Amino acid sequence: MAIAMELKPKDYRSDIEPTWCPGCGDFSVTSAICSAYSKLKLDPYQITTVSGIGCSSRLPLWLKTFGFHSCHGRAVPVAAGIKMAKPEMTVVITIGDGDAFSIGGGHNAHVARRNMDLTLIVMDNNIYALTKKQVSPTSRLGMKGSTTPYGTLDEPMNTIRLMLAYGATFVAQTYAGNPRHSGEVIEQAILHKGFSFVNILSPCPTYNQDETFEYYKGRTENIQEVYGHTNLEDKAKAFEFSEKVMGHRTDPNAKVPVGIFYKKAQETFEEKVAKLKKRNNGNDNFDVASLFEDYKP
Repeated sequence: MAIAMELKPKDYRSDIEPTWCPGCGDFSVTSAICSAYSKLKLDPYQITTVSGIGCSSRLPLWLKTFGFHSCHGRAVPVAAGIKMAKPEMTVVITIGDGDAFSIGGGHNAHVARRNMDLTLIVMDNNIYALTKKQVSPTSRLGMKGSTTPYGTLDEPMNTIRLMLAYGATFVAQTYAGNPRHSGEVIEQAILHKGFSFVNILSPCPTYNQDETFEYYKGRTENIQEVYGHTNLEDKAKAFEFSEKVMGHRTDPNAKVPVGIFYKKAQETFEEKVAKLKKRNNGNDNFDVASLFEDYKP
């Protein structure tokens, strides 16, 4: 991560105005990301923001950083490629819950187990909004969508527990209605050397009338403040807190936990590759023609 200059959050914004619906939680997420970049004093030209397809994936357009608007479900492997080619660059992935856990869900396990130094920010609105209300992997049981008029029969995915099981070395959840907390968590996620996952509860005011700002009002609880969860390397405790993530779907009195569930220092994939290159006198100036010759039958 390159530390370069002091800029205000607004200095990370491009001249393009967001086209999201009024009241969308993703406005707050954009502000939180810019706030984190500003506090970390990052050079915008040492950041690449990668997205997929969907409402939330428009986010790179609103920023002055390098941006890559990739295919649906393919933001994670694109980001991995960018990080391998330019390991000194800060690479942040900004996608939605459908992109992250359905169409692109198969990619998460591999960047997590390799501990690639990437930050995955998921704007979780529990719905496919750009295509006008189809249920997503995080939609609540029975939610009605345009292709499920009688309500979905699928149980929602516990994405916190999933990313812990995949081996992510930083796992957190925050809420778009609390941009200060969101910014602080994103800042910690970017600072973390290794794969960091931040799930942001980001209400969709147009197509999701269940998980609204009003719904979350007074319902979130900070696991650092309420439970004193500060031994962040305790994975068993992290799994224990992850069990609370889904409670509010069946218990109207249950709280929604936010905060950092797990954080552990561990050698990154990029560090392993650098060591491998050094041991074998590797360099980036190789002869492609010679390589083809070696593999000729």
